[in-house]
Amino acid sequence: MTLLPGLALTALATAALLAASQLAPAVSPLVIALVLGAVVGTLGGAWVRRSPSEREPRWARLAPGTTLVAKRVLRVAVVLLGLRLSVPDVLALGWRGLTVVVVTLAATFFGTQWAGRRMGVPREAALLVGTGFAVCGAAAVSAMAGVVERTRPAGAKAARESADAVAAALALVTVYGTVAVFVLPPLARALGLDDARAGLWIGASVQEVAQVVAAAGAVSSAALATATVAKLARVALLAPLVAGTGAVRARRTAAARLPGARRTPPVPLFVLGFLAAVAVRSLGVLPDGVIAGANTLTTGLFVAAMFALGLGVDVPRLLRTGRRTLLLGAVSALVATGVSLAGVLVLA
Repeated sequence: MTLLPGLALTALATAALLAASQLAPAVSPLVIALVLGAVVGTLGGAWVRRSPSEREPRWARLAPGTTLVAKRVLRVAVVLLGLRLSVPDVLALGWRGLTVVVVTLAATFFGTQWAGRRMGVPREAALLVGTGFAVCGAAAVSAMAGVVERTRPAGAKAARESADAVAAALALVTVYGTVAVFVLPPLARALGLDDARAGLWIGASVQEVAQVVAAAGAVSSAALATATVAKLARVALLAPLVAGTGAVRARRTAAARLPGARRTPPVPLFVLGFLAAVAVRSLGVLPDGVIAGANTLTTGLFVAAMFALGLGVDVPRLLRTGRRTLLLGAVSALVATGVSLAGVLVLA
């Protein structure tokens, strides 16, 4: 089968989504892309039963192209994401601000997984939710999804469960991040936080970059500047978090000898590429025009990958099984918001 049909559909959807995203800047186009992909896949009969125990995507003729986008293009996007980060900019936050960011990230990431185990949420879903809320929303979920895909057992059932987990994590990032846009600015004023502390709180706790901009911008331009740097500091921690998780999952997979599991290196190559991109940006050798073009390209690639992933999501099944995951998202949001606020009040 040829790559062309899947690539053509993904390209058309990406162009339409990028144009439409200008109408709702507070909502990540990545999440819109996944939702649209899921709707298209579901309305078209995303899964066809081949036997009582096995189903396959109706979009099988599109699969070669969409699979390429969902996997390879996604990893290229993660690498290019590193060009948005400059180490000097992140260090300008100071040790107090960096401490708030690091502690919040760790508490949210590990606390979400701990809560997920006690709530009976599947391990992969809890991992992806924790990553999205701890780091940078949809981009972080996408990066961690690459690790999950490389270390899960082979088979249609495992692939379907992974797609459901990604969809759930992205939906929760959108829902709770949007709530934060409207709740945190008035709450910061009610608590008497100055612009710097309000910006640090928002930047350390809100999920998506667009949501951080919307929330902090509602406070002041000074708060927005601080929030943006705090958000960049969280994104900078994406690489070590994904690399560490990948190493742990690779060891567990090897120890358990899961049927069909693939042997993988402890650190994904795209994570190393991300770090290399951060180093290049930090050297200051790239012209502003190149950086702006890379940012636009990165967003487009992420949108394409999310749409391709969405085509394989089984929405009815996700709605039947996602109630506990929805509650876990609330827990994760509360942890991120509460821990970061405590850090701001104590240190900043």
